[in-house]
Amino acid sequence: MVEFDSKSVERRIERIWALTAKFGRERGRYHTYLDEIVSDRYALLSGMQILRDELQFADPRIVASDLQACAADFTVPSVVTTVAHTNCGDRIHQGEAESYKRTIAARFATVSEVGDVKIESFSPTGGGTDDGATLAHVTVAHQIDAELRRRVYDGHAQSFIFVAIDLKTHVGRLDKDGAVTYGTTKESPWREERAACGAIVGTLRSHDYNNPVHRRIRNDLGEENFQYLAGTSVKTDDGVEINTVIAAAIVAVRGMHNTARALAHKEFDARGVGHLTACITVNRMMQTDPAIYLARATAFGKRVRVQGFGLDARKYGGAMFEHDGEPRLALRYGDSDDKGFPISDLY
Repeated sequence: MVEFDSKSVERRIERIWALTAKFGRERGRYHTYLDEIVSDRYALLSGMQILRDELQFADPRIVASDLQACAADFTVPSVVTTVAHTNCGDRIHQGEAESYKRTIAARFATVSEVGDVKIESFSPTGGGTDDGATLAHVTVAHQIDAELRRRVYDGHAQSFIFVAIDLKTHVGRLDKDGAVTYGTTKESPWREERAACGAIVGTLRSHDYNNPVHRRIRNDLGEENFQYLAGTSVKTDDGVEINTVIAAAIVAVRGMHNTARALAHKEFDARGVGHLTACITVNRMMQTDPAIYLARATAFGKRVRVQGFGLDARKYGGAMFEHDGEPRLALRYGDSDDKGFPISDLY
């Protein structure tokens, strides 16, 4: 095995953390996907041979045809990439799954021999993740096998394995009679209003101990946060209640933290690198639902670094701002807003 040059990867990770990130603002999801997530990942992988097509992994012991010619040259600096994401199973995401697939997964996920994007896609009720350790394990196990790992590691000292995971939740938004309401939306203009995310709204407003989804979301929130959000109306400076937004944010960030820890401490060897994000989709009956980017993380060498919103519901606040003639939400966390969040290690 070629001796690994860990310093080269550390320099690449620093490229991510040198990029600015704007957290907490309700913005178009394509802007969030491209300006925040894709830019981070391309900064990390710049100059590498990106390996994700199954044909690039052609093993001459198995492939007895001209497809052997598709095999990658592992002697150049190479990175094997794959993508996983979670999303609540709610059906009102207005093309969310397809836009994510086209914008993010099509660039970094494994591709089958017939061109299909092989993305790890999970839909836990309420979003976030059912279990971060399981998500991390399944994603890594599907990405890399022992023989491929050997070929990559024997090829070049700077080659590594890259896993990208995006943890998402969602919240409804209803604009009616000049007022903005979060936690409620409509399937279409001629349908009745309903709760969204129904699982998160149900957990906060009518918690049922016999409902395993309610128990999981309550556990993700933490008991102190649950009691606070279930019993207190938390409003922006403008008087808009944001309890459901805060709950959705904490569930997504909790999922990111748990999954990042599992990657770093259970699934990765010395050459494993992870980039994770947390995000909320805002369901609005729009052609493209907005998104609120919450946090990002890197995992490498048993170290997890994070930036963005945290897990203390009492630190959340916000205000509405005008964008293209309409009000949008800008979340705050403690003394941090979209102008600056500290980067810290996650233990």
